Amino acid sequence: METVEEHRSHGGVQGVYRHASSSTGTEMIFSVFVPEHAEGARLPVLWFLSGLTCTHANVTEKGEYRAACAEHGVIFVAPDTSPRGEDVPDHEAYDFGQGAGFYVDATQAPWAKHFRMRNYVEQELPALLAEHFPVDMDRQGITGHSMGGHGALTVGLRNPDRFRSVSAFSPIVSPLNCPWGEKALGGYLGTDREAWREYDACALIEDGARIDGLLVDQGTGDNFLEDQLKTELLVQACESAGIPGEIRMQPGYDHSYYFISTFLAEHVAWHAERLKR
Repeated sequence: METVEEHRSHGGVQGVYRHASSSTGTEMIFSVFVPEHAEGARLPVLWFLSGLTCTHANVTEKGEYRAACAEHGVIFVAPDTSPRGEDVPDHEAYDFGQGAGFYVDATQAPWAKHFRMRNYVEQELPALLAEHFPVDMDRQGITGHSMGGHGALTVGLRNPDRFRSVSAFSPIVSPLNCPWGEKALGGYLGTDREAWREYDACALIEDGARIDGLLVDQGTGDNFLEDQLKTELLVQACESAGIPGEIRMQPGYDHSYYFISTFLAEHVAWHAERLKR
């Protein structure tokens, strides 16, 4: 693992790191904020999965989470959204290919060789984090934005024994029922829609996946809300399954980091309460 940069911040260290990934067959970059802590201490960790077109840098530079992480003693990890490089297949559209991995393990050519973001996020990067940082892997939470909100919900629902807390900002709640999801899952996984269900939060809940609760913030001024995000489907799924979901519609907020940065510290505190129990 190579250190790209490190900076002192809020008493802790904000770093950016690079490593050769066995999951994607490429170099991958991720960021980690480690708050000040006692020598030998192991800290809870909060994962943040980013949205379409983003890298680790968007939330790292715009998220405004470090003060809250320092206050609550939580490590914050932000991976990239896809493999990248000249040898990695791409697409001319912004919502498919590089920058749009959708946190799936692709099965279709030419994507299957490199686009294995599910394995990267669920297996490889956690192992690397445990090796190099003072994390308590028994206390993990996950959140994300938009495509990353979809990732956080599905990863959390598939791994309830690993993630004590799950939240999201403006998540794509049902890729089976929106243009972004149909394009991505069809391209990466093929035409069998049954194979898509493990990457759809509402379908996972319908098929029996359960978590103790979740927190979702969604802006009412989000121009993707009606056609792509469809928050009401998650509300219905949680109500039907008896999952206590705090799904907050925030008046006037859009899809940007102005919205995310407004509420991210609240999410850090919400996760910290659950990770310290």
